[in-house]
Amino acid sequence: MAAAPSAYAWGSLGHTTVAYIAQNLVSQDTKKFAQRILNDTSASYLANVATWADNYRYTTEGAFSAPLHYIDALDSPPKQCNVNYERDCPEEGCIVSAIANYSTRAVTKDVGLAEQQKALKWVIHFVGDIHQPLHVENLEVGGNFINVTFNGARTNLHAAWDTAIPQKLIGNFSLATAEKWAANLTNEIKRGTYKKESKAWSKGLKAKKPVDSAMVWASDANSLVCSTVVPHGPDAVRNQEISGAYYETAIPVVTKQIAKAGFRLAAWLDAIVENAGKDVIKGDDGKYGLSKREFKFADWQLEAKAKRAAFGDDCGCGADHAH
Repeated sequence: MAAAPSAYAWGSLGHTTVAYIAQNLVSQDTKKFAQRILNDTSASYLANVATWADNYRYTTEGAFSAPLHYIDALDSPPKQCNVNYERDCPEEGCIVSAIANYSTRAVTKDVGLAEQQKALKWVIHFVGDIHQPLHVENLEVGGNFINVTFNGARTNLHAAWDTAIPQKLIGNFSLATAEKWAANLTNEIKRGTYKKESKAWSKGLKAKKPVDSAMVWASDANSLVCSTVVPHGPDAVRNQEISGAYYETAIPVVTKQIAKAGFRLAAWLDAIVENAGKDVIKGDDGKYGLSKREFKFADWQLEAKAKRAAFGDDCGCGADHAH
């Protein structure tokens, strides 16, 4: 069961942990803003909605949002990892344009409270998603086509990073488990392992430039595809058992990405709340997607895009898992 595909990038455990870390770090003004918008003054006000976006995309109303959970970097790992906004974010949008758009809407009163609430819930979720390396990578549809085994159970590389790897370390999901992991990681950020390096985690974060800010996070996570996810190429892990040496290499990276996501979510929420009403937050011209532009794709990139289109936004196992 530990390796069973999950409905959520990072799994419910990862996403909820990210939200709890953010709760531990946000300013009092941000806390009050979020609790008011979400109509929740409980001790889990962000954590309670951390996985809403995944449930919503499986509804008729929310189906349009499925492609907004990722950006398919058309790079060539492990030889080269890079993500390019113009090249990789289609007109219908991607996780980068979604973070920009919904960050704007979350603090814009004119859209109405219901829309502000949905926007905030998307931001909470998407900032988590963008820190999962295989959510910013096209290779074999974000690793969904790379079959592996974990603790003897058949799964794929994407699902393993989402759920099996963190759950082997922490255990199955519960709010209490996520809150405890978040407390430990918050302590590492404030006083421990991540104290020094976390000072650089907010580099490039500017409320005035949400696309640029999100691209810093996307590029950071994408680089891990080459260094950690498939450092020797996909065939080195395909059909292999990865709960041993591979897990030991991956788990410190997964842990740090969860910590980074929580830290950056807090910093980002603080930034957009602080700048609300100052006409400085620009969210991709108010669109879900991008203005039309030309980009010349290589043949292999066109084939990769076609493969993603044929695959769709779901991995084929219903609501149990998606890219």
